[in-house]
Amino acid sequence: METKLKIEGMSCGHCVAAVQRALAAVPGVEEVLEVSLERGEARLRGAAPLERLRAAVEAEGYRVVAPG
Repeated sequence: METKLKIEGMSCGHCVAAVQRALAAVPGVEEVLEVSLERGEARLRGAAPLERLRAAVEAEGYRVVAPG
């Protein structure tokens, strides 16, 4: 299953890398397909619950504003 998240607060490559690492560490995430600074979104594959994905992103200091 593919999930898309809209994320606020990313402003540089470091932000993208932090979000990518945080999402990849969530149990149930098979693969982080893309984290896009330009679109402010992340796409991933797996069956991780939205609450865990949101918590992982927010623990890094960014905000999930909507599932895609």
